[in-house]
Amino acid sequence: MSKIQFNTKLYTVNSWTILRLPESASAKLPSRGMIMVSGTLNGVSFKTLLEPDGKYGPGLKPSHWFRPDKKLLDDAHASAGDTVQVSLEPTKEWIEPEVPEDVKKALSSSPKAEDLWKDITPSARWDWIRWIRAVKTEKTRKKHIEVALDKLNKGMRRPCCFNRNLCSEPRVSKNWVLLAPTQV
Repeated sequence: MSKIQFNTKLYTVNSWTILRLPESASAKLPSRGMIMVSGTLNGVSFKTLLEPDGKYGPGLKPSHWFRPDKKLLDDAHASAGDTVQVSLEPTKEWIEPEVPEDVKKALSSSPKAEDLWKDITPSARWDWIRWIRAVKTEKTRKKHIEVALDKLNKGMRRPCCFNRNLCSEPRVSKNWVLLAPTQV
């Protein structure tokens, strides 16, 4: 697959700086769901997980987004409101997700689940973390962690019935759809 190149504006959603791909660029990706990419932002290399924006279905134009970290933004001399040059391409080399402390603690309490966690692919670990975090309340999150441990203990390598086309980050989404960005 050839590189996908585009210019886009960085936006703010809540307090996060978001890079949302133009629909035309997103349409060139091989998946409507989460996908790992490597690329450049204003010439600075990065590798990241693109999240789906949650818009899917007849008549909708889905896209992807990610939250550039502070180091990438600083190195690229970019901030919310700036137009940036982006080049990216899908990669099969997945980066490890950051495992939240409550998930680490739960895994350490269950050797069988922890062993399977270490054996599954980084892509599968991303699925579990996205499934666990995609809730509105702490009570539901705890339930998801309990269910994840139970399923991992039973040998399930991925969460069941999880739509990978939805936006699973509750800090910047509502009803599984990325909130409308605001320009700075």
